Amino acid sequence: MNKLSAALPIAHVVLRILIVLNWLGGAAILALLVVMPNEQWIMAAFKLSPSPDADRLVMGLRAVAVLGLATIPLNYVVLKRLLAIVGTVREGDPFVAANASRLQTIAWSLLALQLFSIVIGAIGKAVSTPAHPVHLDAGFSINGWLAVLLTFLLARVFAEGARMREDLEGTV
Repeated sequence: MNKLSAALPIAHVVLRILIVLNWLGGAAILALLVVMPNEQWIMAAFKLSPSPDADRLVMGLRAVAVLGLATIPLNYVVLKRLLAIVGTVREGDPFVAANASRLQTIAWSLLALQLFSIVIGAIGKAVSTPAHPVHLDAGFSINGWLAVLLTFLLARVFAEGARMREDLEGTV
């Protein structure tokens, strides 16, 4: 058994776990938005006294949570398509048009996630004050944008590989 074939079952399991964790994360964000935090809870958690800055911070954090909730389906799209690609690799048939399409969809989802990250980072900067700094792991990411470009490129490579394979099978 080579290393690639040993990695495929691990990738399959990890992707399944990540799908569950993604939905659990979405449920946690939804609970934070709907069930738990009222304004007093948020203000107490950040040790804020009523002020325009406090109101702006609360609204900013709610906006970040809503955007975070919007990323859950995008993450799901990426994870499900990666899982399908792993399945085709396990079957020994990865260079198919379906995988090119899956990679294209993943690339668009990653692009959307990068845009969400920039907006979330901007909200964090806008509501942050010297007295109550907001540090979010969001904003522009060179690695994230490189992943977007690489995924679009891989989608094109897979599409070309699938086309060449079909051409070759047609000549045999």
